[in-house]
Amino acid sequence: MNNRCILQLALLLCFSTTALSLSYNLLRLQQLNSSEECQKLLKQLNGRLADCLSDGMDFKIPKEIKHPQQFQKEHAAFVIYEMLKDIFHVFKKGYSNPDWNNTIVTDLLHELHQQMDLLNTTVVEKLREENKRQAYSIIILRLKSYYVRILTYLEAKEYSSCAWTVVRDELYWNFSFINRLTDKFQN
Repeated sequence: MNNRCILQLALLLCFSTTALSLSYNLLRLQQLNSSEECQKLLKQLNGRLADCLSDGMDFKIPKEIKHPQQFQKEHAAFVIYEMLKDIFHVFKKGYSNPDWNNTIVTDLLHELHQQMDLLNTTVVEKLREENKRQAYSIIILRLKSYYVRILTYLEAKEYSSCAWTVVRDELYWNFSFINRLTDKFQN
């Protein structure tokens, strides 16, 4: 009887590990496609950075995001979720560049929202349950400060076209960092 229970438990563990692995592989592909779509949409928004060089700003993205070697799958997914949420917030603020096509901004917001929902249902809720995100709270706080600097910059520049162009370019590169984090999903 005990051997049967142990065998069932072992099979369940193997199956759940395989299912979670497949889930991460699928999540990785979906996230990479979503990042590519977001970058494509950002490129379609008007504004040339070369015309706004005097408005340039180093927002100082946290170094852990630039070099995510220490992240595990679950933690990388949580950080990606937080980044997408903050990028969404920057564009949802309602002060977007009047020279931009609202349809493109709406499509971008929709793409971000879809990916946040997917990450939330697959990984983030599980992390909250396990309280693993506490280990990454310092990184999350640094990320929050980074996005506050972006919003403060926009406000200080009175949401000018050049300020939005600088921010658009900065957020474009965020998706490159998100892709590096997404690579952590690979087995």
